[in-house]
Amino acid sequence: MPRFVCATCAAQFPDADAPPPECPICEDERQYVPEDGQRWTTLEELARTHDNELRVDGELTGVGTEPSLAIGQRALLAPLGDRFVMWDCVTCFDGAAADEIERRGGLAAIAISHPHYYSGMADWAARFGCPVLLHADDEQWITRPDAAIELWDGETRELGEGLTLIRCGGHFAGGTVLHWRGGAGGAGALLSGDIVQVIPDHAHVGFMYSYPNLIPLPEASVAHIADALEPYAFEVIYGAWWERLVRRDAKAIVRRSAQRYVRAVRGELAR
Repeated sequence: MPRFVCATCAAQFPDADAPPPECPICEDERQYVPEDGQRWTTLEELARTHDNELRVDGELTGVGTEPSLAIGQRALLAPLGDRFVMWDCVTCFDGAAADEIERRGGLAAIAISHPHYYSGMADWAARFGCPVLLHADDEQWITRPDAAIELWDGETRELGEGLTLIRCGGHFAGGTVLHWRGGAGGAGALLSGDIVQVIPDHAHVGFMYSYPNLIPLPEASVAHIADALEPYAFEVIYGAWWERLVRRDAKAIVRRSAQRYVRAVRGELAR
């Protein structure tokens, strides 16, 4: 049976003779169904047209998809001893790329910032025999259940070797970032997905409930994100896409951006 994949968000669904009636992730107001309606592809079709790409992004190796698929995010390999944590995920699973990751040490775990990037987590977990760590607040958005999925709750989860998952909420209730204490030469790095969005000037970050639909977050949610990050040192932020990096002074940029957001929603930036 084929494994159907939403062409808009690249969420995978269980093998079936026919696609689901809808993609719940795209039906949600944080995502969207295209004007011409729900579209589907299959993992088999994608294997014929797409490949994984491994390349250096900042200090880390990223895992992307070529040509770009759906939302277009890339995963990152964060060091955990002799292995890696795959941060966020991609739908396409290329055996050659997986073999190269194995050659470099393999995966100890997969951790994902929010449901838009759940994508092919079950395939990657099966290949490496590792758990997928998702925040329990977002359990309802799992479109392809799997025994490898491990739900965690609370505000933080220590992974070891200076890696910490931090629940920030915001974009999703379980919205999570990964703090890498050893990043940026020991100054610290934040792997943020869409929870703290690196924007085009790379000198600010953004916070939104829905990025494609331009729905803002309430002031309190942005304040919570900033407060959740305050105990952690980080000089660099890795966003969700290739080369979307804040390369210096990242913690101050988060503070400044949160303050600017509050001024904006209060109408203090309007002229």
